[in-house]
Amino acid sequence: MYISITPQKLGGSYSQSSADFVAYLEKENLDLTTDTLVNDDSNLEYFFSQHEDQVSAGEVIKAIDTNTAKLKKTEPKFYSITVSPSKYELKRLQNNTEDLKRYTRELMKEYAASFHREINGRPIYVDDIKYFAKIEHQRRFKGTDWQIKENQPYASQILELKTELRQIEEGRREGDLKTLKRKIADLEHQAPHQQNGKRIVQGMLKAGDQSHIHIIVSRKDDSNSYSLSPGSKHKASVVKMHGKQIKRGFDRDRFYERAEKTFDRLFAYQRNYVETYRAKKDFIQSPHIYFASLMKLPSNEKAMAFKLMRERGVPTLPNIPTSKAQLALRIFKRLKRGAELAIKSSSIGI
Repeated sequence: MYISITPQKLGGSYSQSSADFVAYLEKENLDLTTDTLVNDDSNLEYFFSQHEDQVSAGEVIKAIDTNTAKLKKTEPKFYSITVSPSKYELKRLQNNTEDLKRYTRELMKEYAASFHREINGRPIYVDDIKYFAKIEHQRRFKGTDWQIKENQPYASQILELKTELRQIEEGRREGDLKTLKRKIADLEHQAPHQQNGKRIVQGMLKAGDQSHIHIIVSRKDDSNSYSLSPGSKHKASVVKMHGKQIKRGFDRDRFYERAEKTFDRLFAYQRNYVETYRAKKDFIQSPHIYFASLMKLPSNEKAMAFKLMRERGVPTLPNIPTSKAQLALRIFKRLKRGAELAIKSSSIGI
């Protein structure tokens, strides 16, 4: 599971409207309506909220954009939460869309409960949160993906050869077309990252189940009276404002941990250590604890842990030493980069 929370920006400043972001989230529906010859909306994914199943894009924009009382231009008007289950988590679902909707609604209860705030002397409840969510089932490779970056040297050479090939075909230079075409074909197959026999390129749809959740959350509560920021630097504190004691803060650790436990409870998922938020925290704060915990796992769980790490390109050593000095020298330096990638892609992000 990977979860990110980000304030939506447009360039260097915060977006004053949610319209662009909502339009971005409609891209999959646009592809469906463009590709089909029949006016069939049965496969379209609508926005949904805690109590509504079909909310239009226009309704989302209006609800978010009119819920910004007293917010400055320099403050975010809304936040984006992206929830990306792993392929193993997705396999536990019986019906992707309905199960992910169910999970989202339970997750947002935990989101509300993670605020160290009060409204009229009571805790924050999920109905105080104005949010809309959207399920997507596809992902495309982006320029920031590591597969694209590692294929880039081949892509550059292929582009140069194709430019040369076009110039020859147009009679602007001389050359052997067959040789150039053979070189291009060889480079296409030599690129390290392939999908279904083709070089992975930017914009290509990712294979397999790519279901994930996008959530757009208003900065203000449902009454448009209280500011609720998950980006708060405070986990839990009390300040004095206008002569009153005010609670403030958002407990991210609690939210991330409860997000995992909620998924595991709903779908009877047996989470491996390396998939957990705790593992990520251990790695960042105490790498020796991370690797020591890995080696203490039962044999079947340890085998699964290493399988998960290998799938994400983490190099592993045949014999992992147990002393802190050896861990620091032999493992930490060699595996840190790879483990960071694995943890990011398999557990919840901060």
